[in-house]
Amino acid sequence: MHELIEMQKKLYPDLLEVMQERYMLLQNIELLQPIGRRALAENTHLTERRVRGEVDLLSSQNLINMSSIGMQLTKEGKLVIDQLASSMHDIMGMDVLEKQLKETLQLDNIMIVSGNSDEHDWVKQEMGKTCVSYLKKHLPSNQTVTVTGGTTMAAVADMMTPFKDNRDCLFVPARGGIGEKEEGQANTIAAKMARQAEGRYRLLYVPDPLSETSYKTMIEEPAVIEVLKLIQGSSFILHGIGDAITMAQRRKTSSEIIRELREEKAVSEAFGYYFDADGNIVHQVRTIGLHMDDLTENSQTVVTVAGGKSKAQAIASYFKQGKSDLLITDEAAAEAILGDRTSL
Repeated sequence: MHELIEMQKKLYPDLLEVMQERYMLLQNIELLQPIGRRALAENTHLTERRVRGEVDLLSSQNLINMSSIGMQLTKEGKLVIDQLASSMHDIMGMDVLEKQLKETLQLDNIMIVSGNSDEHDWVKQEMGKTCVSYLKKHLPSNQTVTVTGGTTMAAVADMMTPFKDNRDCLFVPARGGIGEKEEGQANTIAAKMARQAEGRYRLLYVPDPLSETSYKTMIEEPAVIEVLKLIQGSSFILHGIGDAITMAQRRKTSSEIIRELREEKAVSEAFGYYFDADGNIVHQVRTIGLHMDDLTENSQTVVTVAGGKSKAQAIASYFKQGKSDLLITDEAAAEAILGDRTSL
């Protein structure tokens, strides 16, 4: 396959560029449908004139339907995307990028999608779609899945679809989150995943973070203890990685602690822990839920989903110490972690 792709690049470089562009258009239409030409042009950074010509061709090939409400993918278009996925992954150089990133982060399993989720929401959705596909292949029946909050996990929930074999899985939040935006809370995301997967869910109604007094009181509540046991006994854990200062501000952290985080040069956050560039824990939030110490069971599968050029340093920081069996990220984050690929 690699030899064929290299020959194609030499003999038909323009053809491969056109294939990538049309594949990208089909991806965007699939994720954002129904979508108009202007919105499609904005999301792909192509001119409206270019988009108009390309979608006319895609329509003539019966890959998309065009109507007054917008463009939608046909069954044939969906089939083309699915059949091309593996080849386009190699053509775009994602396989090479994955190999380089595995060596850098010392991680056996990495999946990279093209694009930059900082700039395009559809890239974040594509990471979500990749995560859902992985779950469907590897998640056994009657298992518990713990999920954290954040916009990336929300994208995973958006892409979730029913499990065809009635696996009856249980989704639980990694921690509480009262006070955050509802759409980014772990409770909201766990419930949405469960509904769309046709599974079950349990919620954890506790603030995040907690004062010492509140923590001691709530940790004794029977309802909290019951959900906490489910969280700590889960077999699959889905989580994101946040920029340290951004996450501290989201939690409405005091200015004193934010100053301490800056002084300690914290760059990343996961599971309520803040890490410096070397992966050392520099601060921990008092919270009820999943902790780093809970990620020690060999039976657990930890899936990390994080992307965007702005998250590169945070991702690299977490993987200095953090446990994960799979990283799903995007091209921009991978390239930023590795540096300029032309110098490799």
